Amino acid sequence: MTKTILIIEDEKAIQNILKAFLEDDGYQVETADDGIEGIAKFRQCHPDIVLLDLMLPKVDGFAVCEILRKETDTPIIMLTALDDDASQMKGFDALADDYITKPFSMPLVVRRIEAVLRRTESGNEGENDGIIRYKQISLDTESYEVLAEGKTVSLTAREFEILKLLLENQGRVFSRDNLLSSIWGYDYFGDEKIVNTHIKNIRRKLNVDYIETVRGVGYKIEKENQ
Repeated sequence: MTKTILIIEDEKAIQNILKAFLEDDGYQVETADDGIEGIAKFRQCHPDIVLLDLMLPKVDGFAVCEILRKETDTPIIMLTALDDDASQMKGFDALADDYITKPFSMPLVVRRIEAVLRRTESGNEGENDGIIRYKQISLDTESYEVLAEGKTVSLTAREFEILKLLLENQGRVFSRDNLLSSIWGYDYFGDEKIVNTHIKNIRRKLNVDYIETVRGVGYKIEKENQ
């Protein structure tokens, strides 16, 4: 059955690009230009997932998310140019399912939509769904909570995604280019040293160094049973 996506986005150029790309990928797409219209359209079309901009006219995205959360558990992915930690944490506090910062690549958006829908559809299969455990680390893909040695660790959204990717692919080496395309998007143009900085921050925050540097290649997390 075709999935319906509601895009609540006031920038027409972004809205049109998202709509065209997602329709080409087989989704049915509805759109809204502001927070009030978005809430009304949600109640009208009952989408399978919502792409929600934060900086909306009339009612901002945080308020829209809080209103929708009182009515439904439909997954919500926030789209925003606000990439600071405080804004991202506020989004997760509003019970958003994911958070994508602008500018973003369309292939990355599609992958994140697919991932959120998979988690939603399998959400009732067991109470441990969404938990990735590795030695002294526990990573919750639903709440974006990370524990290391029993203590909560505050990671940014990109640090979380890097750690998640490495944990889900134990033993596989990811080059800096691999990580840039997977986490930042295929159209990222910038200094690849940003990856080194994020890895350094993850190691420091976890206070346990499970991320191994493969000299001249990239990074990996060794398989737990090795």
